[in-house]
Amino acid sequence: MVRAKFQCTRIEQGAGTEGHNNSVVTMSAVSGEQNKTWSKWTPFGQLNMTINNPDAVRQFEIGKYYFLDFTEAPAKEVDEK
Repeated sequence: MVRAKFQCTRIEQGAGTEGHNNSVVTMSAVSGEQNKTWSKWTPFGQLNMTINNPDAVRQFEIGKYYFLDFTEAPAKEVDEK
């Protein structure tokens, strides 16, 4: 597993095509003196997620910090056909 520390920098509500209520959540790798341990390993990074679940979007807040954990996943979920 790889863990990275990111900060939510932007939430764009209703950013989608007609008929979809998508939001775009943008996160950036942390930097600065208070995060020097993290920024030496991940000096730059950005994540953009288009989310169409309002409950999921509400889990994020601009300015707050989040850990992103990366683990290997199967190419196909077991319930996919």
